[in-house]
Amino acid sequence: MSSDKYIHSDVEDKIYSYWEKNELFKPRENSKKFSIVIPPPNVTGSLHMGHALNNSIQDLLVRYHRMNNYETLWQPGTDHAGIATQALVERKLASEKIDKNEIGREKFIEKVWEWKEQYGDIIINQLKKLGCSCDWSRNAFTMDENLSKSVIKVFVDLYNKGLIYKDKKLVNWDTVLKTAISDLEVDQREVNSKIYYIKYPIDGTREFVTIATTRPETMLGDTAIAVNPKDERFTSFVGKTVTIPIVGRKINIIEDDYADPEQGTGALKITPAHDFNDYDVGQRNNLDIINIFTEAGKINQNAPKDYIGLDRFEARKKILKELKEKEFFVKEENIKNKVPYGDRSNSIIEPFLTEQWFADAEKLSVKAKEVVNSKKTNFFPENWAKTYFQWMNNIEPWCISRQLWWGHQIPAWYGPDKKIFVAINEDDAKQLAKKHYGKDEELIRDPDVLDTWFSSGLWPFATLGWPENKDYVEKFYPTSVLVTGFDIIFFWVARMIMFGTEFLNKEPFKDIYVHALVRDEKGQKMSKSKGNVIDPLDLIEKYSADALRFTLLSMASPGTDVKLSEDRVKGYRNFLNKLWNANNFLIANECDFSDIDETPDLSVNINKWIYAELIEAKSKIEKNLENYRFDEAAKNAYQFAWHSYCDWYLELSKTILFSDNEEAKSEVRKVSSYIFKQILILLHPFIPFVTEEIWLKNKFDNSNKDFLMFANWPIGEINKDTSTEQVENIISIISEIRSFKNELNVSPGSFIDLSINNINDNQKIFINSNEIILKKLGRINNILSDDLDKPAATMVVSGDLFKIYFDKDVDLKFIKENLTSKQNRIQEEMNKISQRLENKSFVDRAPKEIVEQEKTNYNNLKNDIDKISVTIKGI
Repeated sequence: MSSDKYIHSDVEDKIYSYWEKNELFKPRENSKKFSIVIPPPNVTGSLHMGHALNNSIQDLLVRYHRMNNYETLWQPGTDHAGIATQALVERKLASEKIDKNEIGREKFIEKVWEWKEQYGDIIINQLKKLGCSCDWSRNAFTMDENLSKSVIKVFVDLYNKGLIYKDKKLVNWDTVLKTAISDLEVDQREVNSKIYYIKYPIDGTREFVTIATTRPETMLGDTAIAVNPKDERFTSFVGKTVTIPIVGRKINIIEDDYADPEQGTGALKITPAHDFNDYDVGQRNNLDIINIFTEAGKINQNAPKDYIGLDRFEARKKILKELKEKEFFVKEENIKNKVPYGDRSNSIIEPFLTEQWFADAEKLSVKAKEVVNSKKTNFFPENWAKTYFQWMNNIEPWCISRQLWWGHQIPAWYGPDKKIFVAINEDDAKQLAKKHYGKDEELIRDPDVLDTWFSSGLWPFATLGWPENKDYVEKFYPTSVLVTGFDIIFFWVARMIMFGTEFLNKEPFKDIYVHALVRDEKGQKMSKSKGNVIDPLDLIEKYSADALRFTLLSMASPGTDVKLSEDRVKGYRNFLNKLWNANNFLIANECDFSDIDETPDLSVNINKWIYAELIEAKSKIEKNLENYRFDEAAKNAYQFAWHSYCDWYLELSKTILFSDNEEAKSEVRKVSSYIFKQILILLHPFIPFVTEEIWLKNKFDNSNKDFLMFANWPIGEINKDTSTEQVENIISIISEIRSFKNELNVSPGSFIDLSINNINDNQKIFINSNEIILKKLGRINNILSDDLDKPAATMVVSGDLFKIYFDKDVDLKFIKENLTSKQNRIQEEMNKISQRLENKSFVDRAPKEIVEQEKTNYNNLKNDIDKISVTIKGI
């Protein structure tokens, strides 16, 4: 027999090696297909709780479909994470006193590849710790040769269609990394700031327009003052000019609806080169655009000479000092506002005017919106479709270039007159140039690389071999479902749908399941600064991967964040021990695991009942998974395995296993083994390690054909008849006795006598025919047809009155007093609810669900008080 406790640390690495050695994660030929592409974690990444939830869900779905005879592919891989990886390797080189600019681009990229080979698979190994059953033989990387080919092809094709172009626009600029970054890489932080009020003198008058700004240094690039056309305070000023303090340049006072009379002073300084909203105002009003920063965030040649070369924040201090000296400064106020920081450099991001490559996202979004509109792709929960459309209907040109070295270098070359030639490679670009110039010319390649989201947007088909190898594309595209977090619906999910519909004319996935955040037990977002980050690897080490997986899945309710506590994980570890000990019980009682593939004959009532429970549980779990209700699926699997099987069936089976009825004993041994095998199959997608270990110990796969991972999902029809109803009745009576003892605060282990004088004849016949089981599990000494002449407590079961006689040390008088007090407390609570429900104002104004909950609470309390009344009356 096995040890009495499941030791996960002895099992998990061994089992994972077994799976890999037997190549169980590879697709096995079948007509039904199921495929998922993993959201590729950054190659710099380490497993966090969001990964743990996301990948537990994916693995559950993959294993479930694999067990249902689908040919399944879970395509794994990692993202090169341009900015994150370059910043990390730069820091590593700096610690070795190496400057990337000194070693040059080619040598630096070699260093990044060296780093990737050494550290790039850390998160892959951590996903294996979680039990992920990806086909690792297909592990992809966004900088792999085939993926690079797909990226280049997509860029060139989109350029030739006019959907990629170069333009000078405002972008998020990181002054430390000296590159444009995406909105997702900008961290909007609430900080303590100051707002400064500055006077701009109106030319030809002694009057001023006062503006309020948090960034006085940008006044060096002002090109207008804007006021709202409906703001009568400024009507007489419109059309006049002001002179920018310090700068001395004249600018116009213009009207624009963007100016809000309720904000600040109502007058706005407009700096089109350094604010996204100001840029729009500038475009509408044909304003000049004056950039006053260098790429490093220093003041450039467009500013007064005293400021050239100063850091932006040094310039701010100098400007404020000069404004005060020249009496243009009015006041300053302390405020809280949001300031954009680069999530990699931790520096303040500047809106910055640069020449960049853009994709025409608006045109690419047309088909991408259609596939969601027509339900070819469905969001779960479906409210995320609204978020998707909000973004897609207000889509801006997508800045796809980054001023980095690590990434896919843009396939564009420039001639001597700066003419652009876009081609698959330099030879093709030279051919295009020769046609244009009529002779060979020296070309210079664009040094920029593509935004990481550009290459990861091709993930669902590029990882399958597109464009060169179409076999897996034809087999597994569109993929079945994408499991992702809500924060990248626009940045990644929308990009994949755009590219999939553009290049394969098909949606990349049928369903999109959007999971919530994993928070701490108080519902707070996990962060290092709060010190509340829970490391999944720590929990796996302490409690097992299975316990962590089951906890996350049981709490994965749509639209609700997961509030994770260590105690929950610890609790589900007990579930693993329960299964382990159930297996030990079967072995100890000589249950045979060798010949249980077919459903055994069922003549014993408890066997019929547990089989019906199995089929019902299986049906519920299937429906739950179909609807992406992972929490309900976990609950139903848990309820069946722990309560129906371990708590009830095994306990009920003891009355037969310890009897002299050899025929019944033989059937119980077969059925208990058969059902336990089905439990391992049902639970395997949720908790693969412990189920596999028990499976192997019982030699269920002795033939080397019956691997648990490919074992057929249970089949069968529910067939509840009078025999299963009898078992349910037994359970009901025993449960009521146990609950009754608990209600009266009587020891659960105490024995009772039971009088059945006041119950109907059918119930009497039933109880007498099941006397042995009821006595054993209900801890009953005697079942009596007549009442005893001594104090009793009355219990109600399905409308029948049972009299319970306790040992003489149970003080029924004291119990009666306690019940009367409890009855009074319940009555008081019912009176309060009744008053609220009789209050018309409350019923009319309170949300409907609150009113309904109050009615439910009232009815529940009434049932409780009715039960107590019967008990008090019978004592």
